[in-house]
Amino acid sequence: MVIKTDELPAAAPADSAREPGSQAGGKGRPGAAEPPSVMLLNGDCSESLKKEEGVAEPPRENGLDEAEPGDEATGQEVIVIQDTGFSVKILAPGIEPFSLQVSPQEMVQEIHQVLMDREDTCHRTCFSLHLDGNMLDHFSELRSVEGLQEGSVLRVVEEPYTVREARIHVRHVRDLLKSLDPSDAFNGVDCNSLSFLSVFTDGDLGDSGKRKKGLEMDPIDCTPPEYILPGSRERPLCPLQPQNHDWKPLQCLKVLTMSGWNPPPGNRKMHGDLMYLFVITAEDRQVSITASTRGFYLNQSTAYHFNPKPASPRFLSHSLVELLNQISPTFKKNFAVLQKKRVQRHPFERIATPFQVYSWTAPQAEHAMDCVRAEDAYTSRLGYEEHIPGQTRDWNEELQTTRELPRKNLPERLLRERAIFKVHSDFAAAATRGAVAVVDGNVMAINPSEETRMQMFIWNNIFFSLGFDVRDHYKDFGGDVAAYVAPANDLNGVRTYNAVDVEGLYTLGTVVVDYRGYRVTAQSIIPGILERDQEQSVIYGSIDFGKTVVSHPRYLELLERTSRPLKILRHRVLNDREEEVELCSSVECKGIIGNDGRHYILDLLRTFPPDLNFLPVAGEVLPEECVRAGFPRAHRHKLCCLRQELVDAFVEHRYLLFMKLAALQLMQQKASKMETPTSLENGSLPSLEPKPEVSPGPEVGSEEESGSASGLAKVKELAETIASDDGADPRSREVIRNACKAVGSISSTAFDIRFNPDIFSPGVRFPESCQEEVRDQKQLLKDAAAFLLSCQIPGLVKDCTDHAVLPMDGATLAEVMRQRGINMRYLGKVLDLVLRSPARDQLDHIYKIGIGELITRSAKHIFKTYLQGVELSGLSAAISHFLNCFLSSYPNPVAHLPADELVSKKRNKRRKNRPPGAADHTAWAVMTPQELWKNICQEAKNYFDFNLECETVDQAVETYGLQKITLLREISLKTGVQILLKEYSFDSRHKPAFTEEDVLNIFPVVKHVSPKASDAFHFFQSGQAKVQQGFLKEGCELINEALNLFNNVYGAMHVEICACLRLLARLHYIMGDYAEALSNQQKAVLMSERVMGIEHPNTIQEYMHLALYCFASSQLSTALSLLYRARYLMLLVFGEDHPEMALLDNNIGLVLHGVMEYDLSLRFLENALAVSTKYHGPKSLKVALSHHLVARVYESKAEFRSALQHEKEGYTIYKTQLGEDHEKTKESSEYLKCLTQQAVALQRTMNEIYRNGSSANIPPLKFTAPSMASVLEQLNVINGILFIPLSQKDLENLKAEVARRHQLQEASRNRDKAEEPMATEPEPVGPPEEASSQPRVAKDPSPSLQG
Repeated sequence: MVIKTDELPAAAPADSAREPGSQAGGKGRPGAAEPPSVMLLNGDCSESLKKEEGVAEPPRENGLDEAEPGDEATGQEVIVIQDTGFSVKILAPGIEPFSLQVSPQEMVQEIHQVLMDREDTCHRTCFSLHLDGNMLDHFSELRSVEGLQEGSVLRVVEEPYTVREARIHVRHVRDLLKSLDPSDAFNGVDCNSLSFLSVFTDGDLGDSGKRKKGLEMDPIDCTPPEYILPGSRERPLCPLQPQNHDWKPLQCLKVLTMSGWNPPPGNRKMHGDLMYLFVITAEDRQVSITASTRGFYLNQSTAYHFNPKPASPRFLSHSLVELLNQISPTFKKNFAVLQKKRVQRHPFERIATPFQVYSWTAPQAEHAMDCVRAEDAYTSRLGYEEHIPGQTRDWNEELQTTRELPRKNLPERLLRERAIFKVHSDFAAAATRGAVAVVDGNVMAINPSEETRMQMFIWNNIFFSLGFDVRDHYKDFGGDVAAYVAPANDLNGVRTYNAVDVEGLYTLGTVVVDYRGYRVTAQSIIPGILERDQEQSVIYGSIDFGKTVVSHPRYLELLERTSRPLKILRHRVLNDREEEVELCSSVECKGIIGNDGRHYILDLLRTFPPDLNFLPVAGEVLPEECVRAGFPRAHRHKLCCLRQELVDAFVEHRYLLFMKLAALQLMQQKASKMETPTSLENGSLPSLEPKPEVSPGPEVGSEEESGSASGLAKVKELAETIASDDGADPRSREVIRNACKAVGSISSTAFDIRFNPDIFSPGVRFPESCQEEVRDQKQLLKDAAAFLLSCQIPGLVKDCTDHAVLPMDGATLAEVMRQRGINMRYLGKVLDLVLRSPARDQLDHIYKIGIGELITRSAKHIFKTYLQGVELSGLSAAISHFLNCFLSSYPNPVAHLPADELVSKKRNKRRKNRPPGAADHTAWAVMTPQELWKNICQEAKNYFDFNLECETVDQAVETYGLQKITLLREISLKTGVQILLKEYSFDSRHKPAFTEEDVLNIFPVVKHVSPKASDAFHFFQSGQAKVQQGFLKEGCELINEALNLFNNVYGAMHVEICACLRLLARLHYIMGDYAEALSNQQKAVLMSERVMGIEHPNTIQEYMHLALYCFASSQLSTALSLLYRARYLMLLVFGEDHPEMALLDNNIGLVLHGVMEYDLSLRFLENALAVSTKYHGPKSLKVALSHHLVARVYESKAEFRSALQHEKEGYTIYKTQLGEDHEKTKESSEYLKCLTQQAVALQRTMNEIYRNGSSANIPPLKFTAPSMASVLEQLNVINGILFIPLSQKDLENLKAEVARRHQLQEASRNRDKAEEPMATEPEPVGPPEEASSQPRVAKDPSPSLQG
């Protein structure tokens, strides 16, 4: 049922987030807001959903938002779904009845799933549920079942088997036997991935409340391994995947496979035999088993003799597990233990992730016999999912039908988004599997007679093509290089159009897979396209880049709806017959009506306008900022586009400019009412005209970019003034017209900027009548190119200097760049700016990450072409040789040619069907480290325009302070290589670091569209807003609701759910509910490990949060091992010299101080002090805090002189930064007095001893072991969680005040809505992800207290 929250009582039940095993509402909910006297200001509430790597945020639909009926973003009406669960009793044969909590929305088959997962019923798969003797339909919802209510009894009834059911049963039993085996995660199959959290918590986070571990100060071993200590040089690889004790396999059976006697002959089929199995038990007994319609029994067949008669014991069992229990005692014992362990694991350790995550390292594993895996390899299981009738799936039909589902209200939208997400993740998995098969040569081409690189493939209803320039299609754009880039651009286009989501306009399912040096594009197939020629079917756009162009009214109408959110200009071009054709996209965007009557668009590679910095055009001069930076530079291809984020930022920037111009003129008008209007036009316009031409300098730009709320408020005011003046005064219309003209708006009555994507496109001509428009558009593109250089890149560098963003590795740096619309090809420019920055030292970490990214990206480009010349049998030798040349100090590694192992009798004739583009097979073997590094430097110069000063890997490491292990991680992640988990001696000059045995696998690197849950995201944002206004309880409820909706759309595992859980944990922590905080944060860590990777920077952050909540729950040893894990991961991913390391070391130092490990604590705290001083400057408040923490430890050690020295440093900083009267300064001076007194007392005692020798009367010294509460308080401070003590009355007043302001805002906002003349009014500046995953310490408590 759906309620508007206006009528809801404040505490809308958030219990609907039903999770296996934990009732969200249950524990400690009534008392959740216990400390009423506490209000919070929190450094990182605004963390927004971390976007998936490289996946652009759905475009902000400034055109469509206004029309959406159920748009909850306004925060005025938020809809809550309620489903009240009830419990039913389950009666299953052979076990005690038990009750089960269900919800009316669930389907009957979800109860089936629960039963197949429970420890005592997991061995059943073929059964039905009966209520009062009636069988329930699998696919009906529980609420539609008559008579089903609280306390109903459901009976489990065994059903007869069919071949399909028997296969499902055997597969399920095999899954149960393998349930603790991590090999699927290492091999990257079935959406399994790794998680190591339980190794560090011993799996005991949940019962935190009961077992106060480590509080009685039982001796905890706190000394970390040597390599974790500050200053250690070694970076081992093995601890990345610690040994999990559960993985020691419990052997239940030696072999379980299909028998060679399958399928049963006709006469046995008529006796009900379905199939035969062959089993070797752990006791070495070999048995043959018949699966019949009634169940499983032993038969008398042997390996060479077929005898289907039952063998003794004549025991027929409906479940294979029960039969095996009978014949093998070891099986019975081990299977029970295995299931107990399986259900004890956290569900998040075993749920499948939506998209496959690959691990770049894996231990040496035994290859075990497995009938199901063998069968899967040779029959394409992907074609028919377990529950879908028919053979292969019609992907296109599924993708398009889900888009057509209704979306009028919340339940409908949820259903639709869930369906879209599910089909997309299935399609991505199928496409990846197909692409790998294509490159490995296991799929027959549809044009087998052509040469290999021109071949195309169809497999499982998906169309595959290779990224080569077939038929000189991209001849004018850069040939093969352009053909390689086009699919990625096309995918971005598909993503964008999908996000705008216009009804009636369809895109193809698209996945881009890079594997073994080839780029494969996988697309769903438009019905009927294979039967006709492309020429006949294209009714909109052009198939030859603009010579013949056609248009179609229906397409124009559909695309017109996307033109505003995507800022695309409707324009006219000339075709080869000199006719004008109207388009609303770039020319090569094609429209095809499929046999299903749907309007498809494809080839969206130029959805966004070209990037002129990389597209030299004869006779065009770029703005001066660009020329100064050395642009335009010729790039390898002519498909360089601006990113959507850049287009949005540019338009927003222009909007502010437009407002300023208009306001300025209005003010002048008001001032000079006496003057005649004409003089005003002539007088004031010239002074304003030149402004936009010289795009405002970086200082103006980046200020605005940073999302200053005050700027926005001014703009709102201006909008109102303009709106109120509009109708009355023709002169103000003139003002708006002038402002529009000055900022390049296409309309003269309202602000509206759009781009023509065909400008500067080779081969496209525009009619004479449009010349003026074309000229304006060219200017707009030049301005956008200049804006990227003069605002966005300096803005990025400024954010990095202020530590507003904290990238930790190449991927997070790339993401930060892309959020600001800066393409990776500008990396060299970003690094140049970092080098020239006055705060160069504070940007050291950015520089290192950038250089590492530059080197590994250049190496990746070389690796791609290198791999194309390698045949399959030489793959591991070639990859290990490349890695040796790239990373090993060994001067002349020799490649092992694959012919070593086997010698064939006669050289077979060169096979006709060679792998695509194969050159001489051993060309790769002659590469040397010198040559590779020369090529890397060359590539860095050509592609990124950056001069690397290094000729070998050791020089690079030396010059730029890089780590070889980090370079290895980056190159492996970028190329999909998986290497053996062991310690590599990179620096040995006597033997190469890698042998071919060290390369275990090569995985595909996949790019795909990841659909978003829009309603859930709105809830999440309104929850964040509530929290920031101080309404924790309400915020918490909204975010719980968001979590519910996310689960509804994405299933249990997703990046965005991870962010949701993290914020919930933080809120519970602030409201004093530590147990709930722990449980949520544990899920966030597990999910981050599973979905993003075990050493992803986000996972490191999650570990740190979890450690804090563990400490607060008095689990000290767990907190320490989590912090040590985070530190190890950070050392591996980046190294020690990172601003985030200061926070981490402060955390470790404080916890060690709490457990009285003073010397160890000092090592970490002093390292933190050094790092803070370097990155925040010696005068920053962070450094003052760091000095204070160090002083406290010295005080505990009774070394008062050192303590005084550090506290004085801190005091000086507070005094200069905050002034004498600030409470921080006073606190510090109090502490100084206290230290001085202690020092004096100690000195007296010492003197006493010297004077009177041993008979001295010594007063006992008071050494303060820190209290846990004081340590926790400091931990909260450094992690940016600030509790501000307020009386109850203050709290009420504050809330009332906030509510009053909120109402005022609402009122004014509604007024704006009513009067707004501007067409596209951009959202608040600065995308919500700005604050993404970086938990930031609130600059210091003081500045934020005024609020």
